[in-house]
Amino acid sequence: MQVESTLFSHPKYWATGDSTAPFLPMSRKEMDKLGWDSCDIIIVTGDAYVDHPSFGMAVIGRMLEAQGYRVGIISQPDWSSKDAFMQLGRPNLFFGVTAGNMDSMINRYTADRRLRSDDAYTAGDIGGKRPDRAVTVYTQRCKEAFKDVPVIIGGIEASLRRIAHYDYWSDKVRRSVIFDAKADILMYGNAERPLVEVARRLAAGEPISSLHDVRGTAVIRKDPLPEWRGMDSRKIDQLHKIEPLPNPYGADDVGCANLSGPSDVKIFDNEAPKPISVQPPKPKPWDKTYVLLPAFEKVSEDKYLYAHASRILHQEQNPGCARALFQPHGDRAVWVNPPAWPLNTDEMDAVFDLPYQRIPHPIYGKEKIPAYDMIKTSINIMRGCFGGCSFCSITEHEGRIIQSRSQESIVKEIKDIQEKVPGFTGVISDLGGPTANMYRLGCTSEKAEKTCRRLSCVFPSICGHLGTDHKHTIDLYRAARAVPGIKKVLIASGVRYDLAIEDPAYVKELVQHHVGGYLKIAPEHTEEGPLSKMMKPGMGAYDKFKELFDKFSKEAGKEQFLIPYFISAHPGTTDEDMVNLALWLKERKFKLDQVQNFYPSPMANATTIYHTELNSLKNVKHTSEVVSVPKKGRQRRLHKALLRYHDPAGWPLIREGLTAMGREDLIGNSPHQLVPPEGRNERGPKWMKDANQGQKAF
Repeated sequence: MQVESTLFSHPKYWATGDSTAPFLPMSRKEMDKLGWDSCDIIIVTGDAYVDHPSFGMAVIGRMLEAQGYRVGIISQPDWSSKDAFMQLGRPNLFFGVTAGNMDSMINRYTADRRLRSDDAYTAGDIGGKRPDRAVTVYTQRCKEAFKDVPVIIGGIEASLRRIAHYDYWSDKVRRSVIFDAKADILMYGNAERPLVEVARRLAAGEPISSLHDVRGTAVIRKDPLPEWRGMDSRKIDQLHKIEPLPNPYGADDVGCANLSGPSDVKIFDNEAPKPISVQPPKPKPWDKTYVLLPAFEKVSEDKYLYAHASRILHQEQNPGCARALFQPHGDRAVWVNPPAWPLNTDEMDAVFDLPYQRIPHPIYGKEKIPAYDMIKTSINIMRGCFGGCSFCSITEHEGRIIQSRSQESIVKEIKDIQEKVPGFTGVISDLGGPTANMYRLGCTSEKAEKTCRRLSCVFPSICGHLGTDHKHTIDLYRAARAVPGIKKVLIASGVRYDLAIEDPAYVKELVQHHVGGYLKIAPEHTEEGPLSKMMKPGMGAYDKFKELFDKFSKEAGKEQFLIPYFISAHPGTTDEDMVNLALWLKERKFKLDQVQNFYPSPMANATTIYHTELNSLKNVKHTSEVVSVPKKGRQRRLHKALLRYHDPAGWPLIREGLTAMGREDLIGNSPHQLVPPEGRNERGPKWMKDANQGQKAF
């Protein structure tokens, strides 16, 4: 996919912008040391400032610094007044506001809507350092501090709230966050490209009110952009076939050259050639086209319209063919431009090769930041995910097109870790990303990649256009292991096992060199009902992967185990489905310590199903499939208890649930039964104690 200019091809804003700050300044004192009288851009973030490429404020800050801008950081400010938002003075160009690496509501509340006491992105793991709906609160304080300074919101919290969306915590549909925050521009996705364009145009003197045409952004407007043609979303609520690319010569019937024409045709002669009329390329059907979505007022009241609008948004995610979206909110509307073009490999390398210190800002002293400790020796090798799992929002944020770094850049970062990370032991904790084994995978058809609107490249089956050769990943693993001083390279990101089994050579490389005894994978469930709503493969792929895993572990003389991850109470899950999953686990003597009830995050397809109880993965009609959704607290607790069938704390609830289902046959002391009868020692009978001493994983 072509773009007009690369990320780092623009002239620097300041001619003296060649130097870099040790850390982006968080105080006036640090600004004075750098000789700054002001900041050009100030980033306000809900996370502690860690100068590491896994932290959004560091990536955005260092990238803007490389463009010649003076960038300051306001981290976890006191939001009770505007004072903390004035500590670095007035920015010359704009405030950039983000809730941090996590959505502030998911960060602060459990799936049961209970307040968390901790925060992995805060020094000391202390909860309460950021407000609910941090993007909205921070933006309002920035506006109070400097009324005339533009505010641009971004990060995952803003990205996943760019149109009207169901909000799990208030159990209602809320407006696009740009309205509540009163921001000037919303950027969605990783946003380096739109951020550079907006910064450059503001620096050139353009008013913020004129920057409504930037890809990867959303703005508030009265009307659609001039010269754009609209179409009603109700006319396109169907999966599209791959659109044919227009002929560059403007003729639909031009085929291959006729090489077997008449023998008297002169190929060369001295006659003057006749003029050839070349027509300009036909416009693509999505160029300068927007889709009119049902208004906020409509989708907040009508669940069919909500499901329909959600479905349209998910179809308009391919930068190659996406149309803009226009959704009225009262007398105004949110205008969502098509997604930004993905970064190419050189641009990805440049972003990750910026001069990160790879440690927290010195202001935190020796306080631990758990999120940093988890990733300080891990390396992000790619972005994006074409899996399309309905409960996950990675695709809606980062896109389906995989953006990969070069092997050279990744090896360079390994050496950087060796030099900069205190106490490095020679172990790289992860080479991964959203998915461990999508590195350099993608569509093998340029035409298909530009025009495809599928929600997933691997569900319900792997697309024939998708390349599944893991050669580049194998080569990367070998190069990483070969770096002098590296003792072990682990893979901690989740492995997409339905892809992995397409290339057994990859499974062998992974199992024999990069598993530290355990490997995480995510079947999510065993039953077809919930799996079909998750857009996940059936257990046949899991069984084949386990067979390969066990085979290659044995060949290497290693005892290794798979750690499967499951979700309870997902839309489409019945009580019977959870009982069958619990029986599957018990049959294999597997006990789950940590389990997760489904968490309806904004904009995820599964959240739409949760809210509407309609199957929005297919065309939405009044005859659409009604989906079973565990919403009530008691049912959600039952599903979670069934995942932990071995925990005596859940036995009373499980007994009650089994009785209600007419499955009293599963209450008893035999190995094929789930829980002992009431009145027995709640620590469990002998057969369960024996199982506790047996196989911990499989």
